[in-house]
Amino acid sequence: MVTDALGRVDSVLLLGGRSEIGLAIARRLVADGARRVVLTTRGASVPTDEPQAESLRAAGATSVETVGLDIGDLASHPAAVAAAFDRLGDIDVVIDAIGVLGSQDSYNSDPALAATSITTNLTGHVSLCLDVAARLRAQGHGTLVVLSSIAGARVRKANFVYGAAKAGLDGFAQGLGDSLVGSGARVMVVRPGFVRTKMTAGMDEAPMSVNAEDVAEGVAQGLRRGRETVWVPAKLAAVAFVLRLLPRPLWRRLPR
Repeated sequence: MVTDALGRVDSVLLLGGRSEIGLAIARRLVADGARRVVLTTRGASVPTDEPQAESLRAAGATSVETVGLDIGDLASHPAAVAAAFDRLGDIDVVIDAIGVLGSQDSYNSDPALAATSITTNLTGHVSLCLDVAARLRAQGHGTLVVLSSIAGARVRKANFVYGAAKAGLDGFAQGLGDSLVGSGARVMVVRPGFVRTKMTAGMDEAPMSVNAEDVAEGVAQGLRRGRETVWVPAKLAAVAFVLRLLPRPLWRRLPR
């Protein structure tokens, strides 16, 4: 990652320009000194993207542009990534924040919807992140920040379609990071717990719930410290360790 004398990034690509968590991270990086941002959205520059772009300008960004990207259209990924890098040149930080939550009940009643969500939460990221990683490797610097989840640490019956996708994404991102060692580029995996956003509105909050801004703070600190993995909150790492050790019969009895 190329930084200035104060350790700040200059250019940011947000994959998932409508993600509340992704935008919170981007705003935090802008507040810390980043000035050029590209957002990917379904469709290029459209009026609905103006609030997102304006929030980044208000935070201090001097350039905010949008590039069209459909995570489900795998064939379109190379052109979208190329367009983003053409806008920014070298990119310091790429934030992969694309994803959907959905409900296990809806997936049980509509298996095709469940399969589509796997594309959005996992399969599409394989294509997209490999393309991004190749660009970062070629430029010799840059960090790909991948938003994983505590849900992928051990998959629960309450949300096993979502959890399985996050578990796959987490493993993929770790392997991708290992493949970049020595190239100057790297991957940072971020594992939040329950995050209060519009996507989780109305759901019962889990213990140690956080806001999008808390995730942004964790990411900013992780980038400064060169971390490979960031838990938000940090104490969630210990909780996940204990949960992995629970016998499966007991694990099945956990509340929904």
